Amino acid sequence: MSVPVLFDLLELCGKKLSWSERQVEQWFRRRRNQDRPGVLKKFREASWRFGFYLCSFLGGLVALHDKPWFYDLHEVFVGFPKQTLLDSQYWYYVIEMSFYGSLIFSVAVDVKRKDFKEQLVHHWATLTLLSFSWCANYIRIGTLVMLVHDAADVLLELGKVFNYAGWKFTCNILFILFTVTFMITRLVIFPFWLIHCTWVYSLEEYQPFFGYYFFNTILVVLLLLHVFWASLILRMAIKLVLGEMKGDERSDEEEESQDEAQNHNHTHCDGSANGFSNGH
Repeated sequence: MSVPVLFDLLELCGKKLSWSERQVEQWFRRRRNQDRPGVLKKFREASWRFGFYLCSFLGGLVALHDKPWFYDLHEVFVGFPKQTLLDSQYWYYVIEMSFYGSLIFSVAVDVKRKDFKEQLVHHWATLTLLSFSWCANYIRIGTLVMLVHDAADVLLELGKVFNYAGWKFTCNILFILFTVTFMITRLVIFPFWLIHCTWVYSLEEYQPFFGYYFFNTILVVLLLLHVFWASLILRMAIKLVLGEMKGDERSDEEEESQDEAQNHNHTHCDGSANGFSNGH
């Protein structure tokens, strides 16, 4: 709608209702915000994801803590491809694949954010990675990748819960912990330990084949997404330090007029949503 037409519409509505132009603008703004997700919906979404990631991460630790490849990555491909599938690995995969499959189907009703497309690519890449690693018997490295990813997601979703609950100080502390954990797990351990393992150590046991290149390509796609989210997180961290953080840069925030904002005088936490968004 062009600007002149918009002004004419506001003027017409004002005359019909005997409202000022500011009152008409406020009504349209409030009506538009009614269709946007409320804090309660965001709180529920973050809460159940936190519960899942926490259980998944703890379950992954229980399943992997006594395995030799958890401490020595050279053991990941020993005996490949004839490696026995353990019950703990089976259930770890089933639960994780079910979860990411549900995210793809629920993306239409979940809270939409600015990195919606990147999130969708991430979910598909993760599900493809898990499915292919299952079929190619890359089970050991697959479980390690899942564990590394879940570590940061636990703090991410917990931070969102406290953000939507209005616990600013706790939220900021969790955001700092999340930032450190994300950088270590996604930008250090993931590329320099796990991807290095699949690129180099695997060649000690077998010759490269299609699955070798395909699997590593998907890992690199995930790494690029991590770099993208890391840039958002660092930008929010800088704003938090400078005291300029007003909310989650990935969120579809409600808009308020200056009068409404002054009346509410509402303070937001840093609000990283995987960034505090999530990355996912």
